[in-house]
Amino acid sequence: MTMPESSDYQFKEPKKWRMHHLAQAKQAGRKITMITAYDALTAPIFEEAGVDMILVGDSYGNVQLGYSSTIPVTIEDMERATASVARSVSKPIIVGDLPFGTYEASPQTAFDNAARLMRVGANAVKFEGGAELADTVKLLTQGGIPVVGHLGFTPQSENTLGGPRMQGRGEAKQRMIEDALALQEAGAVAIVLELVPASVAKEVSEALTVPTIGIGAGPDTDGQVLVWADMAGMYDWVPSFVKKFANLREQLKGAVQDYTSSVKDGSFPAQENYKID
Repeated sequence: MTMPESSDYQFKEPKKWRMHHLAQAKQAGRKITMITAYDALTAPIFEEAGVDMILVGDSYGNVQLGYSSTIPVTIEDMERATASVARSVSKPIIVGDLPFGTYEASPQTAFDNAARLMRVGANAVKFEGGAELADTVKLLTQGGIPVVGHLGFTPQSENTLGGPRMQGRGEAKQRMIEDALALQEAGAVAIVLELVPASVAKEVSEALTVPTIGIGAGPDTDGQVLVWADMAGMYDWVPSFVKKFANLREQLKGAVQDYTSSVKDGSFPAQENYKID
């Protein structure tokens, strides 16, 4: 796709987001919004709120399946979550995560598993890694599967990286830029940058024509993504890069306390809540 050269390019808000809108938004300087969702209960709310992209992340394992990491998440788990989201929204781009062990062995393995997520409604898939996965990105792209890359801290490699630590400092900065360019050259439509110094994320973003989506990577990426349960205040503790935009944990707890109290004292159900005959 040829983009206008003018820095005054105006982005026209789409009725439905598609892949070419991502590059257009970057060209216009219009920040891209992404949030996670895993079910048909929350996804429509996020669509109504105006998010551009929904990531059906493998954080599904932490948020809803009770795992302490993303490692145990299976492709079957991701199919179920992706299908739930896809059935409930129409405007945002739906990005499905390929979980640990479903893409590393070979490009063909990655294609086969990515196709499973596309069949249940994903518009693109995301997986972690740099230039070493360029051939995988190329095969998927040529096969009609858009790919979102993921650099910086990659949660599926937390055992190798020593936990959630900042990535891309010092000599590693140039490697990150090279990885990002390799993913772009192979056909990636966007790249997530996680736990990357803001100055490095800025350089990576400026080196690319496809947008970067930051999480713990400062203000100069082309968009931002957060786990919805973090930003909505469903946990007492959240990472330092998260802003709590609500305190739903306390609100939900209060609602359930009111419900249980009303049942116990007999005020619920009240007459308006039932029919005698």
